[in-house]
Amino acid sequence: MADAITAKTPEIVTTGQMRRQMLKEFWFYFSENRGAVIGLFVFIALVVVAVLAPVIAPHSPFEQYRDAVLRPPVWAEGGSWSFLLGTDPVGRDILSRLIYGAQYSLFIGLFVTTLSLLGGILVGLIAGYYRGWIDTVIMRLMDIILAFPSLLLALVLVAILGPSLTNGMIAIALTLQPHFVRLTRAAVMEEKTKDYVTAARIAGAGPIRLMFRTILPNCTGPLIVQATLSFSNAILDAAALGFLGMGAQPPAPEWGTMLAEAREFILRAWWVVTFPGLAILITVLAINLMGDGLRDALDPKLKRS
Repeated sequence: MADAITAKTPEIVTTGQMRRQMLKEFWFYFSENRGAVIGLFVFIALVVVAVLAPVIAPHSPFEQYRDAVLRPPVWAEGGSWSFLLGTDPVGRDILSRLIYGAQYSLFIGLFVTTLSLLGGILVGLIAGYYRGWIDTVIMRLMDIILAFPSLLLALVLVAILGPSLTNGMIAIALTLQPHFVRLTRAAVMEEKTKDYVTAARIAGAGPIRLMFRTILPNCTGPLIVQATLSFSNAILDAAALGFLGMGAQPPAPEWGTMLAEAREFILRAWWVVTFPGLAILITVLAINLMGDGLRDALDPKLKRS
């Protein structure tokens, strides 16, 4: 009799089991995209290099070796094992500056993405929930921002605020924010009409609780994907501002600034431009590949049965 009762009793699924199942499903769809997995491992390696930069880097990124100016990489004629990737026009070790530059890139991407994400979610929630004239004013403002090329608008803002890495990051965050506003607004408008929101409203939930506790958790999928893509855009735009002299200022080992300092030596010292450019290319490509994998894993419409 006890066995019969046990057989008829439905299995109780705990919250932990549900989370583990969701993680397994997420990894299954994410891992189907091999490019995304490669991008994930490259990104993890970049994080490790940035965190362990003081340990990994063979030299200080600011130390100048006057007897080794424009030294070529170790495999080229005239290269030295002391400077594996060569030195720059003032004798600084390029490998060390690239390693420390990873810290700048990750910090820029994290700061810009967080700032634009939080601001975009807040403004998008207000626009999508209240609609009316508030929505109209917000969206017309976002349309005006989107009408300008992001780099040009960032240049104008930095010119007003003053050239620096902090001002450059703030400017880039402002240019990326409309994408989060539009995504959040569209998701809120779709979720707002569903039964669970109506039930919460009837139960007495106020606007703040409805927006942040009821609706927002169901809008995170597209926002996570957009945040990943904005991370790479932030690194690219910051490198562009650094190259134009409006972002990080010398002697900071930021990859765009390194390119700016080396542009007049392109023809006679190819390594001073090639390696920072490759670092930007590999980093942005890895993050974009991760974004594709996240899109496949988080968007139910793209999941293959």
